[in-house]
Amino acid sequence: MEDKKIKLVLASKSKQRQDILKMLGLKYEVIESMVEEKSDNDDPKEYVKELSKNKANSVATQLKEKALIVSADTIIYMNGKIYEKPKTKQEAFLNIKQMQGNITYAITGITIKDLYQNKEISFSDTAQVIIKKNIDEEDIKWYVENEDTVLGRCGYAILGKASIFLEKVNGDYNTLFGLSPSKLYDNLKLLGYKISDFELEKN
Repeated sequence: MEDKKIKLVLASKSKQRQDILKMLGLKYEVIESMVEEKSDNDDPKEYVKELSKNKANSVATQLKEKALIVSADTIIYMNGKIYEKPKTKQEAFLNIKQMQGNITYAITGITIKDLYQNKEISFSDTAQVIIKKNIDEEDIKWYVENEDTVLGRCGYAILGKASIFLEKVNGDYNTLFGLSPSKLYDNLKLLGYKISDFELEKN
């Protein structure tokens, strides 16, 4: 690649995704997509990939310069049902009740839209999440009433207070937060990039 550093754009206002890029030390700009998060696809992996593509395309129309856009969408999937962000606290309460004692899947779809090379890669990653059995209803109510981000997370906020309900995670823990650094790195390499092509955030 050229010596000039690649401009990295994150198409998400998610604090968790931003924290992951900060953890890597990468400099990035946040531009939120303007599209509705909606898909008719029944396949959960294709569902999240489609939404991530839509977000990347929306952000691309807002840019006037070359950049590499990273967009993502995460859902919880269980027993053939896709769980998006709950619309009410009652829905969030019912989500946890349904999920207790069950295996759920956190599925994240990621799109890398490369405006330098006019290329695009979309992929998904899945982490298996087992929620504890026999959670007291009072504890679920406590979670719903006291978790500030309860309506901003799909199904549960494992990074927050719902972590007390977590039994086990199989897979990349970062997938629960909406972005796997390892999978991102692998796919950047497929596009021909090295991690050193990106500018680091100065302390």
